[in-house]
Amino acid sequence: MDNQRNLLLAVALSAMLIFGWDLAMRTFYPEAAISVPTEQTEPAAQASAGSAPGTTTVAGDLPEGASVPVGPVDMSAALADPNRVVIDTPKLAGSINLVGAQVDDIVLKNYRQSVEKDSGPVRLFAPARTEDQYFAQFGFVVGAQRMADTIVWEASGEKLTPGTPVTLTHTDEAGLTYSIVMTIDDEYMISATQSVANASEAAAIVQPFTLIDRTSKNASPDEFIVHSGPIGVFDDTLQDSNNYEELAEIGRDMPGGTADWLGFTDRYWLSALVPGEGETASAGFRALGGDLYRSGITYQAQTIPAGGSLTQSTQLFAGAKKSTVLDKYEDSGITYFGKAISWGWFEFIEKPFLWLLRTLNGLVGNFGVAIILLTVIVRGLMFPIAQKQFASMAGMKAVQPKMKAIQERYKDDKPQQQQEIMKLYKEEGVNPLAGCLPILIQIPIFFALYKVLMLAIEMRHEPFLYISDLSAPDPATILNLFGLLPFEVPGFLGIGVLAVLLGVTMWLTFKLNPSAMDPMQQQIFNLMPWILMFVMAPFAAGLLIYWVTSNLLTLAQQSYLYSKHPALKAQAKKDKEEMAKKKAAEDEAKGKA
Repeated sequence: MDNQRNLLLAVALSAMLIFGWDLAMRTFYPEAAISVPTEQTEPAAQASAGSAPGTTTVAGDLPEGASVPVGPVDMSAALADPNRVVIDTPKLAGSINLVGAQVDDIVLKNYRQSVEKDSGPVRLFAPARTEDQYFAQFGFVVGAQRMADTIVWEASGEKLTPGTPVTLTHTDEAGLTYSIVMTIDDEYMISATQSVANASEAAAIVQPFTLIDRTSKNASPDEFIVHSGPIGVFDDTLQDSNNYEELAEIGRDMPGGTADWLGFTDRYWLSALVPGEGETASAGFRALGGDLYRSGITYQAQTIPAGGSLTQSTQLFAGAKKSTVLDKYEDSGITYFGKAISWGWFEFIEKPFLWLLRTLNGLVGNFGVAIILLTVIVRGLMFPIAQKQFASMAGMKAVQPKMKAIQERYKDDKPQQQQEIMKLYKEEGVNPLAGCLPILIQIPIFFALYKVLMLAIEMRHEPFLYISDLSAPDPATILNLFGLLPFEVPGFLGIGVLAVLLGVTMWLTFKLNPSAMDPMQQQIFNLMPWILMFVMAPFAAGLLIYWVTSNLLTLAQQSYLYSKHPALKAQAKKDKEEMAKKKAAEDEAKGKA
């Protein structure tokens, strides 16, 4: 009766875990992705961040910009405005909006929106007041008055390319001439040099600033191991403690120290401002209300005498978080720029794994095969450690009879009992901690491999067999006959082929392990593979390929090692028999009672 009750309880808890996991994932990590903006059907709740009435820049001491009409803007109409300078590089396309000197149109040529070949490139930046607004702006505060966002700047050319810089200029009524010289490299970095020349007869106080505004509606989910939201490095320290919801609660985050760079990160994409030489007045992040957020840099105000000038440079990164690219910029002097990828504590392990994964992919030409080969290599390197663990376990099993004899002989003298057991360990040459050490060594290694597959942009949209995107869940869900039936399977029931293979291989791994357990433990272990099958099903297919491969290698490894250490199985079988006899005796005693 007790066993039946425990089993029912275990089943109920398992069901709660499956449904609770699905509900929690949908609640706290709703699906979102940077998408090609569509025409808005509802008025925007906010005006352009940075120019909306009642908002300020990231620095509290900057005045508001001139107001502009509030309401939604059609993407096509905004991009069709003639006041634009084309951006064209090997990896980026887009344009600069001459109204307000905003970089508000950037798409990534090398990354498609979806696996469909005609889906178009990923759009990173979009104009203000469009549904997916996300843009950078360079501007000035003059005499405590911020330049109007409605100013139309003049451009020196029609196209910004790696070989053709563009200069934006504007002269005000007081005789101050402002210029923004923009250059761009072959990757994702725009360099902007803001200058002011004072041709008037009076001194002027000028303060350059730069900012990035975005909506969080199209942001990727902020997860435990993949940060999405405000990010930056201040005084050589990574600051990424807040997501968008947390920033909205506190309103403003101004990390202490000098800003090395700051911006917004998604799982695969990044926008960041890198200040040049020159003292900053403030740098940080703000919530602007609704779903609008800002990161920005305000430089110290300077007095420009008549006939004098001012120059300030800033870099703007807008592109993919490919580790080789970020590391190249870090090597050029941008402190910890590579940490825009959420490597965590085990970066020193994860980066070599990613290098090996890229290398294998280059050799075999398929990312799924590369994941399998990487798993085989890592497990092969860890095999000597596993072998030592099994040898230690076998040694401990061999001295079990002697240990029990010592425990029985000195059951009333615990200190003496411990001394004799330690003496036995020394005489037999066994170490009870030797079996734990290999496990402790393997944990960070396999966690690092898991994180690499979560973070690698190289896995995005990569095919393998019937799978078109290894970074997405397995599409072959069983309940709709692998897509043959015209309905979508609910999230927690979306069990694909890989999830089933994961459950089966994990069950076989548990069955092969001869460890003795009480009936309740045995029931839980019998259920665990199938619970994990449901829990892991929504994960990326590439991760499931890794787990299935790892389980298969574990089966092969355990089979081999048990054949080399038969004492382990023999002792475990004996322990199981003794436990079964003890349980039968307890049941018999309960029946008589």
